[in-house]
Amino acid sequence: MAKAIVLLSALCIVALANFAHCHPEVFDVEGKVYCDTCRVQFETKLSQNLEGATVKLQCRNITTETETFSVEGVTDKDGKYKLTVEGDHQDDICEVTVVKSPREDCKETESGYEKARIECSENVGMHNAVRYANPLFFMKAQAVEGCKEVLDELDLPPLEF
Repeated sequence: MAKAIVLLSALCIVALANFAHCHPEVFDVEGKVYCDTCRVQFETKLSQNLEGATVKLQCRNITTETETFSVEGVTDKDGKYKLTVEGDHQDDICEVTVVKSPREDCKETESGYEKARIECSENVGMHNAVRYANPLFFMKAQAVEGCKEVLDELDLPPLEF
């Protein structure tokens, strides 16, 4: 009988510990926006962080494509943003998109690279409430001086500047 009481007590403690671990489904999505000064569609040492860039996170149902969640944010002095997502979006496609550049000299986007897809569900094997988006960017109309040298350092073929 004593063994049964100890076993039952242990099960209750495990159940309470599991209940205490429960938390509301809230995710923070963090990312960065920069100015691609070399027009190469990846970050280089000449890239510049964009303070004040507007980004939007939108979740849409996979089947109906109905918007289920949306939030906008603005980057800080380091070009970083943090957006809070409420709810579990297991049946949704969630993407962060660049909306507006704060700089007139760096406002071009490249189709297909203006979005970063994010998983906003606890049921994806990640045990962290923070999701990290790939860096997003705007491009200058013309590459700045020094880009050829940067690409040479990276041992990349030259681009037409």
